[in-house]
Amino acid sequence: MGTVVSIELADDLPEPRLRELVAGTCAWLHEVDARFSTYRPDSEVSRLRRREIRPADCSPDLRLVLDRCADLWRETDGYFDAYATGPLDPSGYVKGWSVEVASARLAAAGSTRHHINAGGDIRMRGAGPDGGPWRVGVRHPWQADKLAWVLAVRDGAVATSGTYERGAHVWNPRTAAPATGLRSVTVAGPDLAVADAYATAALAMGEPGLAWLAERVAEGYESAAVTDDGRAFTSPGLPEAA
Repeated sequence: MGTVVSIELADDLPEPRLRELVAGTCAWLHEVDARFSTYRPDSEVSRLRRREIRPADCSPDLRLVLDRCADLWRETDGYFDAYATGPLDPSGYVKGWSVEVASARLAAAGSTRHHINAGGDIRMRGAGPDGGPWRVGVRHPWQADKLAWVLAVRDGAVATSGTYERGAHVWNPRTAAPATGLRSVTVAGPDLAVADAYATAALAMGEPGLAWLAERVAEGYESAAVTDDGRAFTSPGLPEAA
């Protein structure tokens, strides 16, 4: 998926079993990449984009992703849009969804304490290696060697969307131009796919996304954001580490 994925298991299990769990997780993520990549001409998404197959003929996973992207388009008033750049590109949902599914699979297989990080989209379960919560550093949006926040999470997800690494890669559908106003948006909540989509949508909105994020607290999603001019905002329940 064009990024580095790290997997950390803190379970008290035999090493061969831990290696099996990691291998199974990697196999799933490679399967997702093969099916959803917009860069592979033989992927299911690429074939759908070329109209070689119809949505009704797609795999259950792809139909689910298409349905969720449509739901999120409605929930975000169009700011989360899998067609924002023209052809179908569900990548903004797929990465968080695939890691969320990977975490659920690990839990079903017996791993109740793990941390999966896919390019800054992170899903955690249970206690960390020291018995306390997992600690997540949110990068400072201008100084790569510094952190803006450190979050403490036991069971939940953290997703960050920003312009400081990949530049203007998120578009505002209202202006048909790169999003401006927010430099970085972090969302923490129970589901990584949703947190990732919310972070992307808020970044696309610009500063109005701050008020929109505040409304998501009622749904269990806390947030932190930094504006282009350096102001920082956090929701009241953001799980900041002491």
